[in-house]
Amino acid sequence: MRMDGDVAIDGLKMAGRLKCMAAVSALLLLAAAASPGSSSPPLPVREIAPGDFIHQGLVATTTPENEGAIANIGFVVGSEAVAVVDSGGSVSEGRRLLASIRAITDKPIRYVINTHVHPDHIFGNAAFAADGTVFVGHAALPVALAARMSFYRQAYRRFLGDEAIDEVKTIAPTLLVEKELMLDLGARRLILRAWPAAHSDTDLTVLDEQTGTLFAGDLLFVDHVPVLDGRIKGWLGLMDEFAAIPAKRVVPGHGPAPVDWPAALLLERRYLERLASDMRDKIAKGIPIAEAIKDAAQSEAGHWQLFDDYNPRNATGAFHELEWE
Repeated sequence: MRMDGDVAIDGLKMAGRLKCMAAVSALLLLAAAASPGSSSPPLPVREIAPGDFIHQGLVATTTPENEGAIANIGFVVGSEAVAVVDSGGSVSEGRRLLASIRAITDKPIRYVINTHVHPDHIFGNAAFAADGTVFVGHAALPVALAARMSFYRQAYRRFLGDEAIDEVKTIAPTLLVEKELMLDLGARRLILRAWPAAHSDTDLTVLDEQTGTLFAGDLLFVDHVPVLDGRIKGWLGLMDEFAAIPAKRVVPGHGPAPVDWPAALLLERRYLERLASDMRDKIAKGIPIAEAIKDAAQSEAGHWQLFDDYNPRNATGAFHELEWE
């Protein structure tokens, strides 16, 4: 029997797909907006609210063909300056994002905000390493970069190739967010908030106060199964506070964008709750981890893309965390 909640969730998914389809023509128009002399073709971007632009990444794993362009990234244009929100999964994608910005405005890029440490969001940083541009991130991001970037470069060589990885630079933020920070782009304020360990241990969100647009980073996944690299208890523990952010629309880290807020959290929350419940049950029964992860959260499989790619890893992380609670 289908419950009312299931119908509501199906409706949300359909609404997200319809918005995505309706935006195709706008994507193509803006993709063609580069100046003839541009060395990198611009990424297709959409203006989802006045001054808020996004490029919607593929729901896919990183390959040489997609150049790591699998995350939603974007930028905000104020009266004086621009802020980039994540730079993409390769320096090539970063250059293309830069070309898109320059096709729209010649205002200085004052900030590059990294929402967390993962390569699909930060590998494009080197494209924006110019005088006067300040890199911004969670207070824990410099330590995370120092610990992980060597591994990330090595691991991603097989996905992107030597030439692409050789361009990637470690650029640690110099402006750190401990709890909350306001950035002024000129008649436009961005409210940055650092969160406890959840999707990762470096999660940061960006709210454009003027338009009510929330760049959620990977605290929100839509269609793409959520990926756990932090703490499942932390992620579930912040849900109510996260949902209370006064946003009119939200850009998830992955999947169709923008989506309604906070309704977009329903499926993600249900998946994480099911995963935690299943792992607690298996731990209580003494089932070893190798067996426990095989069918964890399988009732959720039909609701997500890339489920088999990431759910076993999520289950492994959840098992290790929850066996000690």
